[in-house]
Formats: sequence, C-alpha cells, structure tokens
Amino acid sequence: MSTRLPMVAVVGRPNVGKSTFFNRIIGKRVAIVDDRPGVTRDRNYAKADWAGRDFFIVDTGGMLEDSDQALDRAVRAQALAAVEQADVILFLVDGREGLHPLDEIIGDLVRKAGKPLILVANKLDNLPQEEGHHDFWSLGLGEPAPVSALSGKGSGDLLDKVLEMFPDVLEEEVAENQIRVAVVGKPNVGKSSLVNRLIGEDRVVVSDKPGTTRDPVDTLLRYHGLGLVFVDTAGLRRQTKVKDSIEYYSSLRTDRAVYGADVCIVLVDATEDDLHAQDIRIVQSAWEAGKGVILLANKWDLVEKGTMTAPEWEKKVRERVPFLHWVPIVFISALTGQRIRKCLDLVIEVDAERRRRIETHEVNDVLEELVGRQPPPHHRGRRVKLKYATQVTVGPPTFAIFSNFPKALPAHYIRFLQNGFREAWNFMGTPIRLRIRSGKDR
Repeated sequence: MSTRLPMVAVVGRPNVGKSTFFNRIIGKRVAIVDDRPGVTRDRNYAKADWAGRDFFIVDTGGMLEDSDQALDRAVRAQALAAVEQADVILFLVDGREGLHPLDEIIGDLVRKAGKPLILVANKLDNLPQEEGHHDFWSLGLGEPAPVSALSGKGSGDLLDKVLEMFPDVLEEEVAENQIRVAVVGKPNVGKSSLVNRLIGEDRVVVSDKPGTTRDPVDTLLRYHGLGLVFVDTAGLRRQTKVKDSIEYYSSLRTDRAVYGADVCIVLVDATEDDLHAQDIRIVQSAWEAGKGVILLANKWDLVEKGTMTAPEWEKKVRERVPFLHWVPIVFISALTGQRIRKCLDLVIEVDAERRRRIETHEVNDVLEELVGRQPPPHHRGRRVKLKYATQVTVGPPTFAIFSNFPKALPAHYIRFLQNGFREAWNFMGTPIRLRIRSGKDR
C-alpha cells in the first residue's frame, strides 16, 4: 500500500495570522510570526497529524491583489500554486478586524479553484462569546469557522472538519509483489539518466540544465518476478535556492513521493570530493521517514581513480554521517550503465530487510546478552530493569522494550541497544526504531 498524504493550504491577505495558525497546527514554531504584514514571503510546509491522520500543511505569504511590486506578484503566484496543489483550502480572515475588501477578492479566487474550502475567522480570542465571524457570511463561502490561532481555541473543531473533507481515496493499492522506489537527490546528479538506464529507454526527459524534472514520474519495471515502481523526482535544493512557485511545489511533491516510497535511491555526484550539506539533508529525510535507503555515487566514470579511491570516499562519507555505516553505497555510471544491475538487486534486498521480522525469543536473547554486557544506569538509586522485548511492526522494523523506568534510559544507552540489534541482524539499508514502554515488575 502506498500512501499519498493530503495537503492543506492556508491562504489569505497579509497579517491575518496564517503563520501563527500554521505553527499552532504543527505544534512548534517554524514560521516567523510578526505584526508587520508581509513577513512570510517564502512558503513553509510541514507534516502534521490530527486524530491519527497525517497530512501536509502549507503556510503561504499574504496575497496583495492590486500590488505591482515584483515580490508581491511572486507571493500571490506562489499562494495560487499552493491552492492548485491542495486537497483542502483554509481561507483565513481577521475576525477581530472584520471584512476587508481584499478578503472579497481572494474569496473569489479560491472559490474558482473548485477545491474543498473552509472559511476560517481568526483572532477571536474570547470564544465562545465572540460573534465577529458572522460578518463573513457575506463572502458566500459557507459558515465561517471561528478560531484563535494564538490560544488554540476552535482549532480542534476546525481540524475535525478538515479531516472530513479529505478525499476518500488517497491510498494507491500496490500489488504485494511491487516495490515503490523514489529516486531523489540534488538537481543535475543524473536521476533521470538513471531511470532511463534502468528501464532501457528514454522514458524521462534528460537535460544538462538543472531542474528539468518538475513532477514525479512513475515507471514500472519487472525484475526477477517483482514490479519495481520507480518515481523520478525533481531535484531537491536548499530552501534558500528555491526561487519560484513551480520549483517549490516540485520540492513538496518530491517529499510526498519519498513518504509514499518503500525504498529511496539517493543519488550524489561522485566527482565531488565529499557530500554536500544538501546531500546529507536528503538522505537524512529519507532515513528519518523510515524508508529503505541506498546511496549511489553517480558519474564514477568521470572520476580519476587510484587503488583506494572508492574505499577512501566511502570511509569519508560514513565517518561524516554515522548512520551511513548501515547504508549500501554503490559507485555507478548512469551514462555507461556501470553497476546498474547491482542497484536493482539492492532495491530488492533492502526492501526485504525493511520488512524482516525477528522472532520474539531471538529478540529477548539478544536483549539479555546486551544487558549482561552493559547494564542500564541506575535511576535515583534504583535499578533499571529491561524485562523483555518484541518486534511490534515492520517497514521499518520497530521493537518495543519494556522497562520499570522507561523514561530513565538515557539516549546513549538506547543507541547502545540499537547498535546491538544492528550487530545481531544488520537490517541493511533500513532504519530501526526502539520504543521503550512501561512494564510492571514480575
């Protein structure tokens, strides 16, 4: 099963509290908040959840319909791009200030989009006594939902409505013998060339100009009786390099493709001496999302080689990014086809590792050996016991360890356990997760 997360776009004129609302929904301060209008110029997006349902939420800049300034036109274009990509639109207005002429103009724009829409009257801090939201019935966009982004009042009821508006089908059924593979990396590292080489035809547009690929493209390849669905994505750049709405939302769609993948092939440029910060961010995002990861060093045919060139390059990147110790690294050339078949074999192997299940008795044998080797530190003079453990899920492999003081285990000891599990079962190319839970004394 591959899941496409729904997307919620937050739009409105400047200074109606969109960024405060965005921060409230995701539960942390990401968007810059200021009383001055126009502070949000670039868009912020993040994954949020409500009532067990995950979704993307996008904060947009304030829309100024009648401004001739280039920046204002760009902000408006980016907000409209968000509307186009959204599954649900939240149109924020200022319930304290009342109806503004610009609200009517923006209301007409979002109405024409034909998307599920909720009119949200913000800044009503004295709910339920406030009645300022009734002024916005005249927009003809349905019943205004009163909220206070600052205090959180009304946000729960609003999110309940948002979930009801999500499309019924956001999960794509994938046959049991299919693996979804997202091909990700910086612009111009050879992602499209790799996909074309894998499938043996020029199915994807290839160009030396960075950013040729805008949308994820699905390509099915049959290999050893399995269906490998490759998703060639737009190149991921640092946010400061994302200048236009098309490229920004290409980046958003790429993140959604990573979320829906089973395995991520991360391409880097082998002609560069080391991984760039953006390479690391990309591979970390796939790893933290719980996906299988394979690192491909492309353009190996262009590298001047010595006897230890590949081992030294590999050692350098593994030392810089410790979790890459568990990630397979392959030196390839998408242009010549060097080691391309090995990539296909690794996709199957990593996916199998990600879905691997360990018997409970084996998990407990390893846990007992690790605790015997290094007992957990005491908590307030009392002994911390790790009673038993079991694997609770796969994709990625997740283990529950039951303890009398689950919150007392320090991070370094949890890493020790995690590394011990790695030594026992490897789990090549896939992250593993430990959940420390409360267990009563026996």
